[in-house]
Amino acid sequence: MTIRELYDKLNSKEFQENDNSLFYNYYIYQYPADKEYEMRAQLRDFKKNLVRPTSYIDVIMLDLFDTFCEYLDSQPFGNKYRSKLHYVLEKEKEEGKSQGVATMLTDNAHRREFLKYVHEKIIKLSEENQHLQHPYVFVCGIGKMYPYLRSNEFLTAYEEFNETQKNKIILFYPGHRDGNSFVLFDTLQDQHSYRSILLVNE
Repeated sequence: MTIRELYDKLNSKEFQENDNSLFYNYYIYQYPADKEYEMRAQLRDFKKNLVRPTSYIDVIMLDLFDTFCEYLDSQPFGNKYRSKLHYVLEKEKEEGKSQGVATMLTDNAHRREFLKYVHEKIIKLSEENQHLQHPYVFVCGIGKMYPYLRSNEFLTAYEEFNETQKNKIILFYPGHRDGNSFVLFDTLQDQHSYRSILLVNE
């Protein structure tokens, strides 16, 4: 599916309807990893164009990695460090990328508290412009979360908080599908693709 085709689909009333009686509300749009910066700019354009009077759609934009850093910074950690994020940054200065830091980041990325933090942020963003529609949540930054949290792990863990009747969650994935698995950055095997709907040419 081209960028133009994706925009047309997002702008269509049929796709905006949140009738999930037949289909799940998780979607994945894949793009070449070397187009990362172009895709970020494109998502900003999508948000700007969809909110115009012809559509009145306010897309909820969520960078998963930035949100993870915010979450870590909100978590106190002992007396020496301001937060878990501060601890991680200081340890990386001292030791580089140690196994201990990697284990801590992986553990925190899989915690229910982090998923709840993500959900609460989505709710907060949806309340900022209540007079507009919020049919879409754009989730990006999944590549920056590797190897601490994979796409299928995030989607599975978020099910507890997922409100299928409220919006469609569209995860933007830098890579491609290979059989039943995804290949992150077109290089790294990323396990099973989960039960999401892949946005491809129809």
